[in-house]
Amino acid sequence: MKITLKDKLKYLIHYFEVHNPEAASELDFKDPYQLLVAVVLSAQCTDKRVNMVTPALFDQYPTPFDLAQASTEDIFRLIKSVSYPNNKSLHLKGMAEGLVSHFGGKVPQTREELMTLPGVGRKSANVILSVCFNQPAMAVDTHVFRVAHHLGLVNEKATTPLEVEKQLVVHLPEEIIPLAHHWLILHGRYVCLARKPKCEQCGLKEICDYYQTKNQ
Repeated sequence: MKITLKDKLKYLIHYFEVHNPEAASELDFKDPYQLLVAVVLSAQCTDKRVNMVTPALFDQYPTPFDLAQASTEDIFRLIKSVSYPNNKSLHLKGMAEGLVSHFGGKVPQTREELMTLPGVGRKSANVILSVCFNQPAMAVDTHVFRVAHHLGLVNEKATTPLEVEKQLVVHLPEEIIPLAHHWLILHGRYVCLARKPKCEQCGLKEICDYYQTKNQ
């Protein structure tokens, strides 16, 4: 008998509330400015690598005002080990200048405002809103996209990150969305792997369309 979406979500929420009740971002940060910098750096790069470069970056440029005054060359030297350091140097400087000139050095709390900053797309804006401001925003990266489809939390029409985001936000209880964002990312990062999902270790296989189909 096919399990309903309502029952899947009930099962998923209960599972993670028991097994990962305090799920959080793996990026190291102390305030919204630091998370914004880390998120810009994390595009197509691991959180582990970002966490290796941000301490020196934050020590050198502790505020948006400091970063806005930096040269892209100086920023590059501090972040050169991450992916696409040239582009990210430009983005970080532009982002800091935007924070200073348009928002008084404070990280804005709306998606529309965040997305006016260089290097900040919808996914990155949703991370900031969810993690820093506890808003019901669902950032859909490759992990969330994969897990949502494998579990059957979204339908086959959800072929883009935006469509997956919209369906998840509708289906999940609003108050759980900031936490569910981390649940799905971490599950995709460590269990529901792209190349070889660890299905036998997965506590969600009972509600997983991918697992059920694979084992028919």
